[in-house]
Amino acid sequence: MSPGAKAEIKLTPTLEALHRAAATEFVSSANDAVRQRGAFNVCLSGGSTPKSLYSLLATDPDLRNQIPWGKCFFFWGDERHVPPDNAESNYRMAKEAMLDKVPIQATQIFRVSSELQDAAEAARKYQQTLSEHFKLKGGELPRFDLTLLGMGPDGHTASLFPGTSALNETAKMVVDNWVGKFNTQRITMTVPVLNNSARVIFLVAGDDKALPLKAVLEGPFVPIQLPIQSIRPTGGSALWLIDPKAGALLTARSAKEA
Repeated sequence: MSPGAKAEIKLTPTLEALHRAAATEFVSSANDAVRQRGAFNVCLSGGSTPKSLYSLLATDPDLRNQIPWGKCFFFWGDERHVPPDNAESNYRMAKEAMLDKVPIQATQIFRVSSELQDAAEAARKYQQTLSEHFKLKGGELPRFDLTLLGMGPDGHTASLFPGTSALNETAKMVVDNWVGKFNTQRITMTVPVLNNSARVIFLVAGDDKALPLKAVLEGPFVPIQLPIQSIRPTGGSALWLIDPKAGALLTARSAKEA
């Protein structure tokens, strides 16, 4: 799969260097957005690699002091169908790692109402939240200044899992998605929304990602099996940040060292 003409693939020398590179991108995107539009709308991801990034942004003085926190607005690309205080909540992870530690107001945080018993209702409410915040008219999509995404060992991203119904959704911005392997519902943004981002950064780390990442970047285009292949920003750019373990099987022509 070609990741697209505007995609850049970087192999970092260490996992820590991946976090640092992602943090630098976050700072740059935030300042560019505020300078150009007066606000920075960022779509966060769950997972251990983003957690380390969020902690770095909140605790490293050099990085923290460069971010216009008061003009940042935080969203989530997907959420588990659990209450916000649940240990599996993507919102809780970001809150504890970053949001509680930086100078922002509650009105800057837009979490999924994942405590609702009906996951479809949580998805509808979040779609309405997007419409209101971005002042969308009929048929328009939100445009995030930055979207952070991870990749699972099965090639999923956000909560777009192989073979699930959300992969075919083009009319809705947010849907509930049944994930049989976990016997649970997830709430996720859809492919058109993620592809409308101004910039997408994929954070991929760990040796369990090496084989699927090779398939994603160097194999055929089969997004029903490898959903992350569907994310190719339209009118935007993409950056893959890959640690040595995840990038171990990539050929030299696929990526360059950061």
